[in-house]
Amino acid sequence: MGTSTKELKRVLTLKDLMGVGIGQVIGVGIMSLMGVAIALTGRSAPISFLLSALLVLIGSIPTVIISSVVRLRGGNYTMAALLSGKTMAGIIMFVYIITNISMSMYALSFADYAMAFLPSAPRQLIAFAILTIIFVINIFGVDKMAKVQNVIVAVMCAALLVFAAFGVGKVSPDYFTEGFMPNGIGGILQASAILIFATNGAFMVVSLSGEAKNPTRDIPLTIILSTALVAILYAVLGVVASGVLPVTEVAGKTLDVVAKEIMPSGVYVFFVVGGAMFALLSTLNAQFASSPKVILQGCVDGWLPKQIGYLHPKYKTPVVIMAFFYIIGLLPIFFGLDIEEIASSATLVSQIAATLINLCILRLPKLMPEAWERSKFHMPQKMLVLLTVLCLGIGIFNIVVLATTMTLPLLAGNIIIFAVMLCYIVLRNRSGKVRMEISYEEE
Repeated sequence: MGTSTKELKRVLTLKDLMGVGIGQVIGVGIMSLMGVAIALTGRSAPISFLLSALLVLIGSIPTVIISSVVRLRGGNYTMAALLSGKTMAGIIMFVYIITNISMSMYALSFADYAMAFLPSAPRQLIAFAILTIIFVINIFGVDKMAKVQNVIVAVMCAALLVFAAFGVGKVSPDYFTEGFMPNGIGGILQASAILIFATNGAFMVVSLSGEAKNPTRDIPLTIILSTALVAILYAVLGVVASGVLPVTEVAGKTLDVVAKEIMPSGVYVFFVVGGAMFALLSTLNAQFASSPKVILQGCVDGWLPKQIGYLHPKYKTPVVIMAFFYIIGLLPIFFGLDIEEIASSATLVSQIAATLINLCILRLPKLMPEAWERSKFHMPQKMLVLLTVLCLGIGIFNIVVLATTMTLPLLAGNIIIFAVMLCYIVLRNRSGKVRMEISYEEE
C-alpha cells in the first residue's frame, strides 16, 4: 500500500505554483474587505493593501528561507518537525485538519452567487456539484489540478482587471484632496492589519513542495511574487473602488456597488462570475490540493493510522484524506451543520504555532550548515536575527489582532482545541506509534 510523500509526482512548474499561490491569496473576501478598508482609511486604502502585503512578506521570510534550502515533502508539517520538533509537527497537522474542514463554505458561497443568475436552482445541488467537481479533479492528480487552476486564475485576474480598466478613467480628479487619509496614519495601520487576511495565503504552496519540479527555487519565488503581484492588483482595484464614487457611498460596501456603476450589464455579469465565483473556486481547488499533503506526512510518521494516507497507485493522490474533506464538506451542505465555527476556532492556535516555528529559523544554520551556505537567501547571522525579530513582532501583532477581535466562545474554543490536541499528541507519542522520518531533502 502506497503511503509515502516520496511517491508524490514531481510535476509542478513555477507557472503551476504561481496559479496556486495567486488563487490562494485572491479570495472572495476582497469583495467585502475593500469596503471595510475604505471605511477605515478612505481613498488611502491602496496604501493599506501594499502595507499589509509588506507585513505578510516579512512574516513569510522564515518560510521563504527554509523552502529555499530543502524540499519539504510535508510542507509546513516538515518545517515544524525540522525546526521545532515532534510536538509542534503534530500540532501543525491537527491544525490543518481542523481549519480545512470548512472548505464546504466556499462551495456554499459559490452557490449563493450562482443563485443570482439561476434563482430556481437548488442551493444545495449547486454546492454539491461544485464540491464534487473540485474533489474529482484533485483525485486525478496534481498535474490535472494545476491545469484547471491556471485557467481559473486567468479568468479571475481578467475579471478583476476589467473592473480596473472600466473604472480607472472615471476616478475623481479630487482623489487626493477629498476623503484621502481621513483617519491619518492610524486608519491606514488599522486597515492594514485587517487586510492581512486578504493578502496572506501564498505560503500554502509550501505544502506542494513534494510535487514541485524545482522547489528550492520555485516555492520561494511563488510566495514572494504572488503576494506582491496580488497586492499591486488590489491597490489598483482600491483606487477605482474608492475613487469613482464619494467615499460615503462605498465605505463598508462590496465591490459590486462600484462595479454596477461603471460596467455594462453583460460585463458586470462577467465580473461577478469571473471575479467573485472563480475566486471561490481557486481557493477551494488550491486547498484541496495542498492541505492533504501535510496530513499525509503525519500519517507516514504515525500520528494517524498509515492507511489514512493511502496514495492512489496511478495518480499518487491521498484519496482517503481527500475523501474525508469531501464527506465532511457535504455535511453542512445537506444537513445545515455549522462547522465554520469549529474551523475558525483553530486560527489563533495556528498563528501561535506559526510564530514559534518562525522563531526557530535561527536554528537552521546549525542544523543544516552546508545547505544554508548554498541557499539563495543566505545572509549574515546578524541579518537573520534581525529579520527573525521582525517576524516575531509581526506574529505577535497578528496574534493580538486575532485575540482581540474574537468572541469569547471562539477564544475558549482555541483553548479547548489546543488542550485536546496536546493530550492526543502526548498519548500517541507515548504509545510508541510515532516514528518521525526525515521528510526533507536537500536539492
